[in-house]
Amino acid sequence: MNELAEKTLASAVPAQTLFGQPRGLATLFLTEMWERFTYYGMRAVLILFMVAAVSQGGLGLDDKTSSSIYGLYLGSTYLLGLLGGWIADRLIGAQRAVVSGGVFIAVGNALLALGNTAIFFIGLIVVAMGVGLLKPNVSALVAALYPEGGSRRDAGFSFFYMGINLGAFLGSLGVPIFAAAFGWRFGFALPALGMALGVTQFLLTRRYLGSAGLVLADDKRGSWVPVIAILAVVAASVLLTLTGTVRLDAVLLAASASWAYAVLGVAYFAYLLFFAGLSNVERKRALVMVALFAASVTFWAGYEQQGSSFNLFAERYTDRHIFGWVVPAGVLQAVNPFFVISFAPLFAWLWITLGKRGRDLPAATKFGFGLIFLGLGFLVMYFASRHVLAGALVLPTWLVCTYFLHTCGELCLSPVGLSYMSKLAPPRFVGQVMGMWFLSMALGGNLAGQLSGRYDSSHLESLPGLFISIFWYGLIAGSVMLLLTPLVKRMMAGVR
Repeated sequence: MNELAEKTLASAVPAQTLFGQPRGLATLFLTEMWERFTYYGMRAVLILFMVAAVSQGGLGLDDKTSSSIYGLYLGSTYLLGLLGGWIADRLIGAQRAVVSGGVFIAVGNALLALGNTAIFFIGLIVVAMGVGLLKPNVSALVAALYPEGGSRRDAGFSFFYMGINLGAFLGSLGVPIFAAAFGWRFGFALPALGMALGVTQFLLTRRYLGSAGLVLADDKRGSWVPVIAILAVVAASVLLTLTGTVRLDAVLLAASASWAYAVLGVAYFAYLLFFAGLSNVERKRALVMVALFAASVTFWAGYEQQGSSFNLFAERYTDRHIFGWVVPAGVLQAVNPFFVISFAPLFAWLWITLGKRGRDLPAATKFGFGLIFLGLGFLVMYFASRHVLAGALVLPTWLVCTYFLHTCGELCLSPVGLSYMSKLAPPRFVGQVMGMWFLSMALGGNLAGQLSGRYDSSHLESLPGLFISIFWYGLIAGSVMLLLTPLVKRMMAGVR
C-alpha cells in the first residue's frame, strides 16, 4: 500500500490502549486469527477431500487434477490480494473491504459444505475472492494504528504475526479432526463458522479503529467499471462451465496460469529496468529484486507441498496410530505453525544480535539458507519415500522433521523478503513492487500444484523422484544465492 493511502488510513485513530498497544490491535488480531483458522483449516483437508472416493463423500478426482486445482486456488488468493488492495484504496476503504472479505470467506466455505460438486468449485472462487479482499487490508489497518511508525509498530506487527500463526495452528488442528469425526461437509462448515465469528467480533469492536480505513481521498477515488468487468468474466466463465458449453481442464488451466504469472512478472521488471526512468543505482537494486523474486517463486513452489503431496503422503503412507486413535492426516499441517510460533522469536533474536555485532547477514545469504533448508526438508522426504517403496508405513517424525527444516527456511526468507523488497524499491514504485512480491507467491503456489501433480499414485516410484528433484531445485538455487552474495551486496548500494 502506498504512502498516501497509509496516511489516509491513519486518520483519527483512537487513543485507547491495551497493554501499551492500541485497543484496535486486538480487533485486528482476532479478525486475522479467525481468517487464518479458516484458510489453513480448509487447506488441511482440501486435497484429501478432492481425491477421496465418491462413496466416502469426496469428489473422486485423480491426484493430478486435484493438485492443479489446489495450486490454482493458492495462486488466486495471492493474486486477488492485488485487486483487493486496489478496491480498498480506491473504492470502499480498508474496513469495508475486511468486512466484505470476511463475508465472502464465510459464504464460500458454506458453499463447500453443501457437498455439491459444481457448487464446491464456486465456493472455492468465492473464498479466494474473500481472502483477496481481507488479507492485504487487515494488515494495512494494523499499520494505520501506528501513524508514528518506529519500534512500537514493529511490536504491534509481532503480536499480529502471532495471531496469524495461532489461527493457522488451531485451524490445521481442529478442522481435520472435525471432518474425520463428522464428515467432510461438517469439516468445511467449521471454517465458515470461524470466519463468521471473526466478522462478528470485528463489527462489534471496530469502533476502536476510529475512522482509519474509512475515509478515501476524493482525488484517489476509482471507478467500479474494472471490478464489474472482472466479476462479469468470472460469472460468465462459471455459467458456461456449469451448462457444459465450455469444458475446463484444470491441468491445462494451471499451466496457463503459471505462464501468465511469469509473463506478468517478466514484463513488469522489464518495464522497471528499461522504461521507468530509473537511475543507475535504482536499476542495480531492481536487478537484485529480480533475483529475490525468482528465489521466492522457487521457495514457495516447494514449501506449498505441505498441503498437497505431503498431505497425500500423510494420508497414504504414514502410520498415524497413537494410543488406538488414528490421527487425521490433515492434523500434521498444524506442525508448521506450531514451529513458527516457537522459533520466530529465536530467529528475531538471532538477526538482532548479529546486527548489533555488525555481522548481520545480507539478504542474499538469508535467502540462500532459506532455500537450502527447503531442499534439506525434501531430502528427508526422499528417504522417507524410499522406505515406502520398500513396502513400509513410516512414522510421522519424517514429516515433522521436514516441517521443522521448512519452518527454518520460511523464517530466513519470508519476513526478510518483505522487508528488503520495500527497501530496494524506488520510493515511487513501492506499492507496485510489493505487488510483485505477492505475485511471486502466487506463481510459487500455482507451481506447487503442478509439481505435486507429477506424483502418480499408480507408479509409486514417482514419489521419491518428485522429492529428490525439489531437493536439487532448493539446493542449487540456494547455492547460487550464496555465491551471488558479494555481487548482490554491491548492487544493493547501501541498502541494509
